[in-house]
Amino acid sequence: MALSLLKRRTALVAAFAAVSALAIGTQAGAQTFPDRAVTLVVPFAAGGSTDVVARIIGQKMADDLGQQVVVENVAGAGGNLGADRVARAEPDGYTILMGTVATHALNPLILKTKPYDPEKDFAPVSLLVLVPNVLIVNPELPAKNVADLVALLKAAPEQYSYASSGNGTPLHLSGELFKNLAGVSMQHVPYKGAGPALNDVIGNQVPIMFDNLPSASGHMKSGTLRALAVTTKERAASFPDVPTIAETIPGYETYTWNALFAPAGTPKEAIDRLNAAAKKALADPEVAEKMKGFSASIVASTPEELAAHVKAELAKWGPVVKNANVQMD
Repeated sequence: MALSLLKRRTALVAAFAAVSALAIGTQAGAQTFPDRAVTLVVPFAAGGSTDVVARIIGQKMADDLGQQVVVENVAGAGGNLGADRVARAEPDGYTILMGTVATHALNPLILKTKPYDPEKDFAPVSLLVLVPNVLIVNPELPAKNVADLVALLKAAPEQYSYASSGNGTPLHLSGELFKNLAGVSMQHVPYKGAGPALNDVIGNQVPIMFDNLPSASGHMKSGTLRALAVTTKERAASFPDVPTIAETIPGYETYTWNALFAPAGTPKEAIDRLNAAAKKALADPEVAEKMKGFSASIVASTPEELAAHVKAELAKWGPVVKNANVQMD
């Protein structure tokens, strides 16, 4: 009897020890993420604003994670190829996406065939930065501010045109939102990229354009282009004398944003670790200074805040896309 009781106690102790060891091992496994390099997919070509932000932040994240953050450019289809690759990747935290307004708001609204769902197929990590766009014009255009431009467009409907980096891009839809809220008309001229569009505005083939502030800033400083207003709610710290469009047209707000996403189903431990590393990177004085020079405002959100941001962006751009009748295969 005593021997039987002793055997049962010994078995229970052994079982408890095994369960405890399993739990400790599981915790240790979660705490060691990452134990190899993390791939950060940039869904656009190298050298663009999204790529620059990814490389600056990725390098600092690597310092905190203790593993390389390898930036991989997977360009094509307006960002869809790279985003779709991450949506289909193993949900382990080792493949993440530098998402944008294009990948997570505009493309899903514009495309007839949707390769992924921007909410269901991704696990939000952090909204990183907001980058203003800017309304620029050729200096020969007789408009010194937004009010002048609105008056000019109303006096001559359909006479003026604006350039963009392509159909369905954030810069195109920035112009469509302007038209809607200002009650004006102007023709859209799409280009294959912002560079060729910018060149034609400088040459006055097309007098008006919405562009990313960083790429237009040199021309604004040299005087080859005139900045009428930035597109964010608040003025850009790098150009405090340039007003916002909202100062003339209440409710107008657009910007380019960059955010980290992982595939849906990625463990919370990995999401939290990536979020913490991103926040630490953005708090670094060197990164903050580079972002300031890039005219970017640091956000460093929680995953929940990024999820709410994506939902709000989809709701905001839905009517604009519908009114502009923008749809692509």
